[in-house]
Amino acid sequence: MSSRTDTAAGVTVPDTRLAREATALVRDTSTELLFHHSRRVFWFGSLQGRNRDLSFDPELLYIGAMFHDLGLGERFQHSGRRFEVDSADEARRFLRAHDVPEDSIRRVWTAIALHTTPGVPQFMEPEVALVTAGVEYDVLGIGYADVPDEDRAAITALHPRPDFKRRILASFTEGVRHKPESTFGNVKADVLAHYVPGFERGDFVSTILDSPWPE
Repeated sequence: MSSRTDTAAGVTVPDTRLAREATALVRDTSTELLFHHSRRVFWFGSLQGRNRDLSFDPELLYIGAMFHDLGLGERFQHSGRRFEVDSADEARRFLRAHDVPEDSIRRVWTAIALHTTPGVPQFMEPEVALVTAGVEYDVLGIGYADVPDEDRAAITALHPRPDFKRRILASFTEGVRHKPESTFGNVKADVLAHYVPGFERGDFVSTILDSPWPE
């Protein structure tokens, strides 16, 4: 039976070995800030799934939510790859170690890899769409009024967000500042432009015009 801290707003974290081990892994390897954020992403994503009348696998949504920011950790800061890919690859390793079917792994990998690519995930499988919906709700406030005040309060009581806006931006900055090339064409370029002196974002038009093609 799930504990009180695994239920809020009518949504319960899956009480499975996979979910429990994912919780322990992220709690042990991530920051408290990102752990609480990732748990909220599951709840808010689930509620948006209910609002949209989507049928989704709660366990896969939970794994996607829990792993989605793992690539911001210190050990990935010099990987040279987008943190979303590092996060997705960690989830894939975890799921393969638990003999999860490849199609389920693909959905989780895609959900994580695309969670900062607006305009695409909502047209894909529900688990992909809802990881992004949960992230957009918790970080950007997109669809804020879609969740009743009492449900939002119940979730943030379990996983508080003190000074969250400032702290999550600091976490983003530290996670990607050592690999600025990985922000080309994605939202994290905005973060470095605000918080890293001397950062110059890549320019798509200049990249085309300066390519080796003669015309």
